[in-house]
Amino acid sequence: MISKFRKQFNEQFTEEKYQLLKDDIAADFDYEPTFRIAETPFFISNELKEQLVEGCDAIIALIQNKDFKSLTNKSLDLNTKVPNEDDHTTFLAIDFGICEEDSVVIPKLIEVQGFPTLYNYQANLYNKYVCQYPFLNELTPYFNGLNEEEYLKIVEEVICNNHPKENVILLEIEPEKQNTKIDFYYCQRDIGIPIVCVTELIKKGKQLFYKNENGEDILVKRIYNRVIFDELDLRTDLKLDFSFSDDLDVEWAGHPNWFFRISKFILPFLKGKYFIETTLLSDLTEIPKDLENYVLKPLFSFSGTGVIFHVKKEDIEAVEEKELYILQKKVNYIPIVQSPDGKVKAEVRVLCTWKKDDVAPTLLCNLVRLSRGEMIGVKFNKDKDWVGGTIGLFER
Repeated sequence: MISKFRKQFNEQFTEEKYQLLKDDIAADFDYEPTFRIAETPFFISNELKEQLVEGCDAIIALIQNKDFKSLTNKSLDLNTKVPNEDDHTTFLAIDFGICEEDSVVIPKLIEVQGFPTLYNYQANLYNKYVCQYPFLNELTPYFNGLNEEEYLKIVEEVICNNHPKENVILLEIEPEKQNTKIDFYYCQRDIGIPIVCVTELIKKGKQLFYKNENGEDILVKRIYNRVIFDELDLRTDLKLDFSFSDDLDVEWAGHPNWFFRISKFILPFLKGKYFIETTLLSDLTEIPKDLENYVLKPLFSFSGTGVIFHVKKEDIEAVEEKELYILQKKVNYIPIVQSPDGKVKAEVRVLCTWKKDDVAPTLLCNLVRLSRGEMIGVKFNKDKDWVGGTIGLFER
């Protein structure tokens, strides 16, 4: 999107530099991420950046609505409800596909999540690219004029909320087996909080504890929650000493209820040029005749699980819990990133945080996924190059 930097990057690119980039990341913790790291950043023009911000503002306006909780209460009725919900989400991740409409490039909202993502990894990934391509220092992955130090300070503040680091934990299901493990490592290193598995928590009355390296019981005052309930529900082999539905004396950095409230559940309520026609299956009055132009998605799945891209009438009729699925119009992702052999599609995730007493979320940074396949996900991009996770860069 910024031809000057695209040309400069492609001229300097070598497979050796790409390997050095991956080796640099792997060297930090003697661990190579299991997801594919893309060869290139995505260079985002000021015009596209303004569109992304405008789209985010429209979503935030809906979430700020005083009736938002009543509008989304049904999402909790359909899922696990956790006590002591706060006034608003702590994290907000907004995914836009870079599309073409009427021969014009435009971001279209694909998904929105009230859940954390790779906040710590992305800042480090930017630095790794700069190490191999120093001219990238002229650009920034941050919104609102932030620098890296300011960005990490905000992330630390929303995760810790001024609690001692030993009393704040990153909570996950078997974190050592998660694809996002690299982010956990950077979070532990850069913020200083321990990584704890759900099976390691000890419940005493309404309080939770974990054991430190010395075997001492340490009180948990705040949980940076990375647990996806879809996965938790499937893991019947796990033995927990507590339940998420317990009334616990603990703060949440990312209260679990917001994963359900801010999800595909709100897509039918969003109208405007950056939003896609989306219908809750239970509200569908007639099955469209041109189903080849639609995609069927479960409301609360993660990482593309259960999505049907080539929808048939029988697929819709076979859904028993129709209040748990949406039918969404397909969009035309435009191949926009010039690789050495053709162009690649892009999806931009805007990363936001929302401090407790702020009136609105703050746009902070971004994550980009590149794709040559029919969809952005990993299974559509196997054995392809110039695809995978990367970062978007703006002019300063």
